[in-house]
Amino acid sequence: MDETKKLVRNITKGIQEKKGNGIVIADLTKVEGAICRYFVICQGNSPTQVEAITESIGDFVRQKSGDKPTKVVGLTNAQWVAMDYTDVMVHIFLPETREYYNLEGLWEDAKLTRVPDLD
Repeated sequence: MDETKKLVRNITKGIQEKKGNGIVIADLTKVEGAICRYFVICQGNSPTQVEAITESIGDFVRQKSGDKPTKVVGLTNAQWVAMDYTDVMVHIFLPETREYYNLEGLWEDAKLTRVPDLD
């Protein structure tokens, strides 16, 4: 399995560790002009949960592969946090912010994979 796909899998596990939900993986590899290879989009139910998911992803990925994000933005008010892993961008939203920006709709040319929520 290629390193980017392993990174996506580890990010997904980090999200699930803190009960993040609505996980969508957008495969941008065939989208001309895309800024990265994959988007991983999810949501938390509160700013506190968005922060916890962000921390969990960082810890999980660092432990499994040694990778660290090149940049993390949005933690100040934790309505939309973006984590840049170069080939993978992670977007952690509050539900209303996710609905407003509708990244899945903006990247509708991408292959979207919905990951079932864990109970």
